[in-house]
Amino acid sequence: SYPALYLSSFKPVDVLKGTFKGGKFAGLPRKILVVLQFTVSVAFIIGTVIVMQQINYAKNRPVGYDKEGLVQIPTMSQDFEGKYELMRTEFLGSNAVVEMSASSSPTTQIWSNRSGFEWEGKPEGFQEDLAWTEVTPEYAKSLNLKIVQGRDFSREFASDSIAVLINETALKYMGLTNPIGTLIKDDDEEDPEPPLKIIGVVEDMIAQSPYEPVKQGVYVFDKSGNSSYYNLRLNPKQSATQNLAVIERVFKAHFPDIPFQYDFVDEEYGEKFASEERIGTLSAIFTALAILISCLGLFGLTSFVAEQRTKEIGVRKVLGASVFNVWNMLSREFLKLVVLSCFIAIPISYYVMNGWLQDYPYRVILEWWIFALAVIGALAITVLTVSFQAIRAANANPVNSLRTE
Repeated sequence: SYPALYLSSFKPVDVLKGTFKGGKFAGLPRKILVVLQFTVSVAFIIGTVIVMQQINYAKNRPVGYDKEGLVQIPTMSQDFEGKYELMRTEFLGSNAVVEMSASSSPTTQIWSNRSGFEWEGKPEGFQEDLAWTEVTPEYAKSLNLKIVQGRDFSREFASDSIAVLINETALKYMGLTNPIGTLIKDDDEEDPEPPLKIIGVVEDMIAQSPYEPVKQGVYVFDKSGNSSYYNLRLNPKQSATQNLAVIERVFKAHFPDIPFQYDFVDEEYGEKFASEERIGTLSAIFTALAILISCLGLFGLTSFVAEQRTKEIGVRKVLGASVFNVWNMLSREFLKLVVLSCFIAIPISYYVMNGWLQDYPYRVILEWWIFALAVIGALAITVLTVSFQAIRAANANPVNSLRTE
């Protein structure tokens, strides 16, 4: 019976004129809805900015090698065994390739990790884990890897058959101060391999996730070229299409029964961002939808409030209120609600996005300007949305609003 009694308490004239007020808390649900909508919108804005910033942060991270114009061809078939020197000569002579090497892992991955080694100065009980890649002498040149200490592999030195290069991370990881000439010995007493000698240190290159620290890498001399991939540096003076057409002809001349397959290293590297980019795209879409819904709700609510306060606005204008005064009267309440939404959204967004970033060892720092940008954006959207109806109501003829009905 309560709804019937409540509805019967309304004055019919006020209901028909649209001027009745439903009580002290009649506007509370509308205010809660505005706060909820803008809380979601601000949270999505913050989340989207952070996701995009994290992606750009990783994309701008130095890769350590030149991935542009670098093509890799899988050579895991037995048909490629013993053919590296021949294919290198053919490819370099084709004018489509300026440098070539072979490696046991693709450029953008690490397939092998090894342990069980000893070296001078190794801490007692230290359990090493080294990313192990077998490469031909031209590996650093084909990738444009920078040698920061010592020298590169050379075919002129027979002793390089037991030589290795290490990266900067491995240098720190192994605790070496004077790495050149250090011997890395196999600790397998039953069937030990010959000791390997460090001849140089190369700049760190990202071979796995760009969101993770570079793994401690060891590059082992492999003159045979019986590896898993050919790495071809394309001729920059010709188009990639021209180069690949020539490379395919050379390839098919020697391996007519094997499909010609290749990958651009820059595209392979770009795929490492696919998951985060999908998250960023979805976040941007949901942000746009949340903002649109919030604007529509705010626009409708502004129209409703302006209609409810038509006579008040008319009286104020008769008493000398300017358009700005009326705009300020209608906008102030909504701006307060949006500011409240921001105070709710910011700590929630910080908690959620900070937790998401913890999954990435290489990550951005949550800076204050991200949250300030979201607040400014929300306030700007509110002002633009409310202003249309507020200015329209402020410019209405007060005679119409004060007419006796």
